[in-house]
Amino acid sequence: MSDLLPPNLTASSFSKALSAFTGVVGAKWVLSTDEDRATYIDPYALGDGLNHATSAAVAPASVEEVQAIVRLANEHRVPLWPTARGKNLGYGWAAPAMPGTVVLDLGRMNRILDVDTKYGHCLLEPGVGFYDLYNYLQDNKIPLWMSIPGNAWGSVMGNALERGLGYTPYGDHASKICGMEVVSPTGELFRTGMGAMSGNTAWQAYQHGFGPSWDQFLVQSNFGVVTKMGLWLMPEPEMTMQVKVELPQADDIAWAIDELHKLRLHNVVDHNFVFGNFMHDAAVVSQRHEWYDGKGALPDSVAQKMMDHFGIGWWRFTLSLFGHEGTVRAKEKLVRQALEPHLGKPLEFVEWRRGEPLDTSAARRPSAVALQIVNWRGGRGGHMGFSPVMPPDGQLAHKQFRAMKARFEEHGLDYYTSFTMGHRHINNVNLLLYDRDDADMVARARALFNALIADAKASGYGEYRTHLDFMDPVAASFDFNGGVLARLNETVKNALDPNGVIAPGKNGIWPRAYKAAGRGEGA
Repeated sequence: MSDLLPPNLTASSFSKALSAFTGVVGAKWVLSTDEDRATYIDPYALGDGLNHATSAAVAPASVEEVQAIVRLANEHRVPLWPTARGKNLGYGWAAPAMPGTVVLDLGRMNRILDVDTKYGHCLLEPGVGFYDLYNYLQDNKIPLWMSIPGNAWGSVMGNALERGLGYTPYGDHASKICGMEVVSPTGELFRTGMGAMSGNTAWQAYQHGFGPSWDQFLVQSNFGVVTKMGLWLMPEPEMTMQVKVELPQADDIAWAIDELHKLRLHNVVDHNFVFGNFMHDAAVVSQRHEWYDGKGALPDSVAQKMMDHFGIGWWRFTLSLFGHEGTVRAKEKLVRQALEPHLGKPLEFVEWRRGEPLDTSAARRPSAVALQIVNWRGGRGGHMGFSPVMPPDGQLAHKQFRAMKARFEEHGLDYYTSFTMGHRHINNVNLLLYDRDDADMVARARALFNALIADAKASGYGEYRTHLDFMDPVAASFDFNGGVLARLNETVKNALDPNGVIAPGKNGIWPRAYKAAGRGEGA
């Protein structure tokens, strides 16, 4: 792996910067060998990933060290890419948008600073993972539940900052943020919300403060380095009921989305859930060659054999009900009334009551088993998510599904999709599965992603989150009034970060200092 420098720096000036960083964190935590740098390359990249390679990494252990590193980055003009645990799989891992950027690895800052059982909130550092928080709650018998995403390998804070999703009533993670401590791009320390008042006792209890609210302004941005975050946790319910539903026909999506939207809108079902196709299960427990070795996308006849073998439908989803028994029973009745006439059979719910083992509850345990999907194609597998947001309308979902399936087939890739139901929207999460060692497949996956950006824009849908390779074109698709939002973002960025040192290029926000170094695929 050849040496790589940050833009605008010579080898000598970069060496001086690394020496300055060493004075803060010690030589052990300035990571600049080839082996060190290779660990930050996206393992699911379309290609070798070197278009997002880092020049080095630095790993502080405290807020004070973060402040010192950021100040030195300004002094030496070194761009930094903050990462919490670096497990943002499918979106770029820990790699920076701009090659040569130094990774600011916050994984050593991994303390659970507070869990308040009475008020139902916690205060965490960036390196706290989902397993860490789950085990802490269980080991200390704390009657609070956390929301967990499909892949629980990453950081609780990092997932919330990227608008990650879980599957309890607290599953919109960004909406449960309550108070942050942040190092500004110039190295100053500030707190958001009520935390801006010294000694305030409601920092994690009230999501706002006095004046503008900054918490959501820092989500998916490059306006600062978050070093502490308050999050709300869900009180353990008295009871849960859970039911898995299989829909045999692909066209069932139309009626199902309409019925599920009504249940979701009225909070009969009060959590996000995945309405996914058969590939969600098949790709985890098997590989493609077991079913089909031919070229092109998986034929429908083969897909049917897979569904028959596993006893699953074309679509499947799981609904959970949480709360006091009377509330849960009332909601159960409404769910049955909505779905059973279409299904032609009764739903089979699994019940859980407080005090029973959590295995039968609607609480999810952390798991990374879903990552086995990258073995689907063989070789060095990878996946990348394309996730436009759309209205929760059955006919629109049916049209979207048919159009997306045709696009996948056009590019010779197997159609893996889900329609994750939010309160008033759908995240249509489509995973492109590929073998990184197959250059032709990688090229087709890249072409497909670009086509999907254009298709979504034409339909009036925009992505909520995307991979490093496509941050620029996705940002450009938000083009109202000549792209005024992008100009606003850049104006704020340049005011807060005059040297452009924090995460240049993140989500298409390029500071003046690195505008010429912008990278991105054209849609």
